Amino acid sequence: MENIRGKNALLTGGSRGLGQVIARFLAKEGVNLALTARSEDGLNATAEEVARENVQIKVYPADIMDHPSREKLLEDVKSDFGKIDLLINNAGIVWVAGYVSLAPTYIETMIQTNLIAPMLLTRMVLPDMLNRGSGHIVSMSSLGGKRGNPYDATYSATKAGLIEWTRGLKLELAGSGVGISVICPGFVAESGMFAEYNKKPPWISGESKPAKVAEAVIRSIQKEIGEIVVNPGPAWLIPFLDAIHPGIANWLYKFGGVYEFYRKQAEDNQKH
Repeated sequence: MENIRGKNALLTGGSRGLGQVIARFLAKEGVNLALTARSEDGLNATAEEVARENVQIKVYPADIMDHPSREKLLEDVKSDFGKIDLLINNAGIVWVAGYVSLAPTYIETMIQTNLIAPMLLTRMVLPDMLNRGSGHIVSMSSLGGKRGNPYDATYSATKAGLIEWTRGLKLELAGSGVGISVICPGFVAESGMFAEYNKKPPWISGESKPAKVAEAVIRSIQKEIGEIVVNPGPAWLIPFLDAIHPGIANWLYKFGGVYEFYRKQAEDNQKH
């Protein structure tokens, strides 16, 4: 879908962080925005930030974990915009903690928000896209979905699920006119989920600017790219090393301080 000007996008997690940056980049491309998240104040702040662009913007406070809320959200967006051309599954949450320290409700919430909600929202918008023979879905995964990290196993599982689900669905949608992509950032400065910890990531991981992630979202739609990894460091080599010899990848992650980074963050989270 090379020309996205005038298209309508539903963006989840649009109230803060990467959601705000993605919204800004979509608006610059002339995309109309339906922004959703639980925080109405945050959504209004995003809408105000991108209001200078000549596009239609509306906010929809909603809980995408709740199915009736999802149904109402899509009904309202279709009523206001007529159709949904782009679905950007950006909403996500992470809790770094020892697995046995995570309450079952935390595990369920991560799975519901990061994996089930994107899958079900996609299931809800796909019929109209297929009938028109046009549309695109983008989901925000993570390098953590390429390889599980200690103290972050549940989050990694949800992001790995998004990657494989996207791969399978892309094959299924081939020739339909509907595209699907997954974006896999590593650590993201300023706006990423780990930015709230206010700590520098391990040297081996590197750190990307939020704009690089937003650019990847745009490029995945315009160029019909199924998967884009966003990371300046050598961490993108890890999946290849895993395929050759998992022990090498384990040693590199340990030597590079990745495991220690997660362990210390889990300890900090447990204290606070």
